[in-house]
Amino acid sequence: MYVKKNVVLKEERYMELEKWNNVTNSFSEEQRHYKNTYLEICEVYDEKIEISLFSSKADSYEIYFLYGMLCGIIYVEKENASLKYEEVKKEIELEYHDHNEPTEIFINKFCKKHNPCYPNDLFFDFSLF
Repeated sequence: MYVKKNVVLKEERYMELEKWNNVTNSFSEEQRHYKNTYLEICEVYDEKIEISLFSSKADSYEIYFLYGMLCGIIYVEKENASLKYEEVKKEIELEYHDHNEPTEIFINKFCKKHNPCYPNDLFFDFSLF
């Protein structure tokens, strides 16, 4: 990875720093299908924050987020998914600009407000065995 003038060169594509980059198209159509969900959008900020929205025909939509040691899934109804996605994205971005890493105060406030879950398959999918 090479950084030059607020642009990161990675795998022959440029990602602007201090900006949300939509990386959804870096996943194949097959990769976008995961269990009973479908990756609608995946965005990365400064290569330090990732947030994704997964749709589902049968269950709640899922907002996956990763920011420092803070990660998890927020389950939302289809009707509220886009607004909640943007809300979470904005809150995490503001914290990142203020502190670069999530503070304990932010983590507590964020978790109390959004009630994220940490499913067993977040880091390792045991259903593969």
